[in-house]
Amino acid sequence: MKLTRKLVLAKAKASDLDSVKKLNCCVNSISSLSPLSGCVCLSELYLRRNLVPSLSELSHLRPLTRLRVLWLAENPCCGTDPSQYRLNVLRCLPRLHKLDNQVVTEEELAFALNEGEEITTPPAAAQKQFSTSGQPENVSSTNGQTEAESENDPLNYSMEETNKIREQLGMKPIPRDKFSSPSPRPAARKSHTLEAVLMLLKDLEEEELRIVHAATQNRQLRIHTHLNTHTLQGETTIDTHTLTHTHSNTHTHTLQH
Repeated sequence: MKLTRKLVLAKAKASDLDSVKKLNCCVNSISSLSPLSGCVCLSELYLRRNLVPSLSELSHLRPLTRLRVLWLAENPCCGTDPSQYRLNVLRCLPRLHKLDNQVVTEEELAFALNEGEEITTPPAAAQKQFSTSGQPENVSSTNGQTEAESENDPLNYSMEETNKIREQLGMKPIPRDKFSSPSPRPAARKSHTLEAVLMLLKDLEEEELRIVHAATQNRQLRIHTHLNTHTLQGETTIDTHTLTHTHSNTHTHTLQH
């Protein structure tokens, strides 16, 4: 069954997509979620036992900043690894409070933001979808530059980093003309990433800040663990070298006597 605007309104018993807050479409052979991108007030979505082929369909749910409950189990997109599936979904939709009738913890969310795989928009959908201005969504409204072209444009580095994070948090991208910084050299990339993150913090609400805080703590823990492991490996190498050198000197001294 194809999910259409008419079907969404019928199941939600609503007059327009903006008023849809809860939607149950379980067991309907649905494969595409693109019509749901207009349900901006949707908070609960039930899609169990459908035919959603890929997690890339979740890209249509990113604009739904009020979505807190999602039931996606028993769809082909869930794959054979339940743990990785949850990590990928939560990285794409970090605002979720419950996934497949299981509560999302802060620890799980922080881990997902670091270990989950990035979900991209389906190629076919990117070509067919158009913005309200009539332009394809993958074309900049300021100068007509496509995303493919902008990826190779150094001027877009900080903008791309900023908008990538904003997209994950369900926020609108910042227009290209808002960035006036010169093309950064590779050595300056981390600086621009930091600037992008700090810029985002000003726009985040309490819940988004909670997500950032959890991800930051997880990242700090990983860095600390990596540094400790590296230090221990270095100390082991030094100890081995010292023991070898001491043994060699002792052997030489014995032969001389």
